[in-house]
Amino acid sequence: MNAPRQLALALPHAESFAREDFLTGAPNEAALAMIERWPDWPDRALALVGPEGAGKSHLAAIWAEIAGARRVSARALGETNLIGALATGALVIEDAPARLDERALFHLLNLIREEEAYLLITARAAPARWGVALPDLASRLRALPTVTLSAPDDALLRAVLVKLFADRQLGVDSSLVSYLVTRIERSFAAARAAVETLDREALRMQRPVTRALAAELMRET
Repeated sequence: MNAPRQLALALPHAESFAREDFLTGAPNEAALAMIERWPDWPDRALALVGPEGAGKSHLAAIWAEIAGARRVSARALGETNLIGALATGALVIEDAPARLDERALFHLLNLIREEEAYLLITARAAPARWGVALPDLASRLRALPTVTLSAPDDALLRAVLVKLFADRQLGVDSSLVSYLVTRIERSFAAARAAVETLDREALRMQRPVTRALAAELMRET
């Protein structure tokens, strides 16, 4: 008789978006400096641009805490009461330009000036590249101040991996972190996926999270 298969339970783990948990390095220090420079921005609106998992949501959360900002998904912009959303004088629009309501965004850009409010937009591509159809909006987006987070270097990727393991209360050896840094795609999304896979498979196989386990899993893929 075969032994019963160990089921891996998807237990929740806390991921902190506090300022003290934001890991700083060359790829993101300019973006962090601009967030902390608020309200001394070059304009009342700012675009925060970078690849998936680069830390845009973390920076947006830091700014929301500082500025008392509300947060709205770009997908919900057209259904949002913009006057109400700006009640605190600051607003975050996340994951633009997904299903972007161009007229609503143009109206919002006008409102922040009228209301002397502030707007932070997160996106994977620079606003000038969104390909919007509304000419007035396209012009405003080309002029929108933008700060970019780039792919992590070795030092930052290593620090991110350590934090992701710690978020799951996993103490790991430095040899595992070094192994992953040289073998995964250079992105925060890949780091997150690697940690999630190792955690899940270690639980299923009832083994510790080690370099040997990582090597086995990577040989299988």
